[in-house]
Amino acid sequence: MGYKTIVGLEIHSELMTKSKIFCGCSTEFGSDVNTNCCPICLGMPGALPVLNKRVVEFGIKAGLAFNCEISERTKMDRKNYFYPDLVKGYQISQYDMPLCKEGYIEIETDKGPKKIEIERIHIEEDTGKSIHSGIGDSLLDYNRAGVPLIEIVSRPDMNSAEETKQFLEKLKAVLQYIEVSDCRMEEGSLRCDVNVNVVDEETGNKTTITELKNLNSFSAAVKAIEYEEKRHIALLKEGKDTKRETRRWDEMKNETIVMRLKESVSDYRYFPEPDIVEMNIHRDWVNKIKGDLPELPHARRERFIKEYDLPEYDAGVLTDSKKLADFYEETVKLANDPKSVSNWIMGDMLRRLKDEGLEIHEIRFTSKDLADLIKLIDTGKISNKVGKKVFRTMFEEGKDPNTIVKEKGLTQISDEGEIRKMVQEVIDNNPQSIDDYNNGKDRALGFLVGQVMKASRGKANPQMVNKLLREMIK
Repeated sequence: MGYKTIVGLEIHSELMTKSKIFCGCSTEFGSDVNTNCCPICLGMPGALPVLNKRVVEFGIKAGLAFNCEISERTKMDRKNYFYPDLVKGYQISQYDMPLCKEGYIEIETDKGPKKIEIERIHIEEDTGKSIHSGIGDSLLDYNRAGVPLIEIVSRPDMNSAEETKQFLEKLKAVLQYIEVSDCRMEEGSLRCDVNVNVVDEETGNKTTITELKNLNSFSAAVKAIEYEEKRHIALLKEGKDTKRETRRWDEMKNETIVMRLKESVSDYRYFPEPDIVEMNIHRDWVNKIKGDLPELPHARRERFIKEYDLPEYDAGVLTDSKKLADFYEETVKLANDPKSVSNWIMGDMLRRLKDEGLEIHEIRFTSKDLADLIKLIDTGKISNKVGKKVFRTMFEEGKDPNTIVKEKGLTQISDEGEIRKMVQEVIDNNPQSIDDYNNGKDRALGFLVGQVMKASRGKANPQMVNKLLREMIK
């Protein structure tokens, strides 16, 4: 007996406009509570919204990047529901005439490429934020109220947590590339709702869809889907069904928790927003936005393979993030060594970023610093081993490599005469190792190299040490 998981997504992404969707208030994250507010975003009587043209432009940009049709006619609607941080008692969103529709994102599966269809992309306003004190008090911050969002609704085309993760990663990368959202999930600028149910492929019986609300990390989405998958299968085996409900992921308990019964469309009592006129989207404007679209992740990955002769895997990792891809290309222009730059970024740099829980934009050194480090190694001024130590200091302190090498006296000794003297001294002091080497014991050479490196405090050029030892022993 087999079971098929069905997953659909609703993704909310805050747009990087400087002002809110219907007023001139700032969208800056981290401001003092309730300071970026005005009568419009607070829903005061008589305050009229004025649609931010930049929001419509960013929505169209996202639609084009995700292969959508752009509607020639669209409008705003009122979505009515009660929530403590929804100050007006309704949200201005879009219902039956979304800005974008019928798009897709292509992911890779074991069976080859798979298109995940996007049903619609529409623009709307964000709500405020509830802050729970832990002692029974709830506070409301309306700085986020009116911040512009796009909501991206997929069709239920994903059949596993892994496919869902791939879809989300590609979606995030594209939004960052086209610079409509920073997608900082830790700041709430990218949030995900998951709809999941399971079908018994033998009987055709299926569970009722469960909505998983406000998942703020990809790992949480994966864990929540895997949990619900098992829960739904267990219910099918018992001949039971799920309720149409909204649940949340509890990170501490590693399980989903019921929040409320799921609303239906009729509960929202949608009707056209009377204070905002219907919009006609001119083709000339859409074509101009399309012409200004930047290089997207897939195209950049293919270019990296061709232009920098990188393996497909390397190119894929480096282009998953626009900031990482930009950092790579900036470094290559200065160091002129594409593979070496790739090795440093994919090895030491990404490992440290992961260990420290940091993003690329939080790194303490620049692309020029990494290029200078690679040049120091390539020109023989420091060894690769010393380069690793220098990189650690760069990462932790943000100093440039030339300063670190100078301050710590790490410059490699490449003077042949100086190294020759140290080699001769090691040869004179270790006759037994010389005999062992001459009798075919190659490990003896490694010991002698180590003695020279010890005498030079690790500064001698190891290639020159090896070469001179072989010559002088003979």
